[in-house]
Amino acid sequence: MKVKSADQHPFHTRPNRTLIMLSIPALFSLIAEPITGLVDTAFVARLGSSELAALGIGTIALTSLFWVFSFLGIGTQTEVAQALGQNKGQRAVTITSLSLVLAAAFGLLLIVLIVPFATQLAVLMGADGAVAESATTYIRLRAFGSPAVLLTLVGFGAMRGRQDMRTPLYIAVGINAVNIVLDMLLIFGYGPIPALGVAGSALASTLAQYVGAVWSVIIVLRYLGFSRDFRWSDATDLLKVGRDLFMRTGLLMAFLLFATRVATQIGPDSGAAHQAIRQVWLFSALVMEAFAMTAQSLVGYFKGSQDVAGARRVSWYAMWWSLATGISLTVGMLLLTPQVIALLVPETAVVVFSSAWVVASLAQPVNALAFITDGVHWGTSDYRYLRNAMLVATTTGIIGLLLVDTENPDALLYVWVVTAVWIGVRGVFGMIRIWPGVGHSPLKTSPA
Repeated sequence: MKVKSADQHPFHTRPNRTLIMLSIPALFSLIAEPITGLVDTAFVARLGSSELAALGIGTIALTSLFWVFSFLGIGTQTEVAQALGQNKGQRAVTITSLSLVLAAAFGLLLIVLIVPFATQLAVLMGADGAVAESATTYIRLRAFGSPAVLLTLVGFGAMRGRQDMRTPLYIAVGINAVNIVLDMLLIFGYGPIPALGVAGSALASTLAQYVGAVWSVIIVLRYLGFSRDFRWSDATDLLKVGRDLFMRTGLLMAFLLFATRVATQIGPDSGAAHQAIRQVWLFSALVMEAFAMTAQSLVGYFKGSQDVAGARRVSWYAMWWSLATGISLTVGMLLLTPQVIALLVPETAVVVFSSAWVVASLAQPVNALAFITDGVHWGTSDYRYLRNAMLVATTTGIIGLLLVDTENPDALLYVWVVTAVWIGVRGVFGMIRIWPGVGHSPLKTSPA
């Protein structure tokens, strides 16, 4: 979408259409990454259990490390959106250029830190023997793609800050296509190309990521350009964003991991049922994140143009669309219960699955509110507030999980009740920051 001045923005005349037209490509670009993971899994599964286990270990380890630097994409998106709202095109160029430099630097640093210690990382993740050997190879080869991953992250952030949601979709699809072709060639071999197994999967992903990175950088340079005239104080600001988002993400992961731990302690059937629910829940989160990403760009743009009323209006429309989507997901999940059981739930786990599944389904509208308010607050750069809200939510959630009696037949149900409360606390904190605007809310329309 070509961004015009604030008073000419299409959201003013067609708010619903604008939100949907931006959110749909954002959703499909988000879905592309899990599809890549599924394709890799399908190919490597043909090699054997130890190879598949190695792939899982390597993927989880590297994804967790890359997630630490998600602030580069989030911060870039907000800064670019706000700069364009202020009609400061050069500011958008400067912050994007700095982010690209930081992405390349952090990517190289990751190579230096990961490659020599790949074996130790694999062992830390629980691998041994042949699995550890394959996981080490996978981690080392994928580590060389670190700069590409982070550069693509920044490129997507800059494009979405310009409210261009389609180009990241095209690039994500391109990365998938290249990865699939290279998987077939490198994992199993073809003609003069030897079969590389797990190493081939890693090499395919790394090369595909570099294709995406080059493509992303070319697009960014074409539409924004590059400037060496950036201030290192801006890097400090981005790193502060990174600190707050790192703490928030760490707290989020701590709750999810602890919930999984408690579910596993209840028993094998509960652990299996919990995994099935969590997989569907994570997929539904992608739908919510698409709306959040759109809200982030639009709120950032209107906030940058000093149009607080416009930013609040975006928040209002985005909230209702997200809430409606959450309700639709609830209905869909409940209607598809038999199919989910048939596909994902072992027969012995169905009894403990059913009641927990109902709670997870009914929590989708609350989940929607939590996600959309996250996007709104990203757009206003209210990262510290999000960190503090997550601290309260996770503290509440972990206390709740500690109170779950794992010997109780309904223990898994209570795990998901606590999860719903955890999400609810996040949603409440997100909402009151907008309406009425507690504390030093960036979206207050009048002085406190």
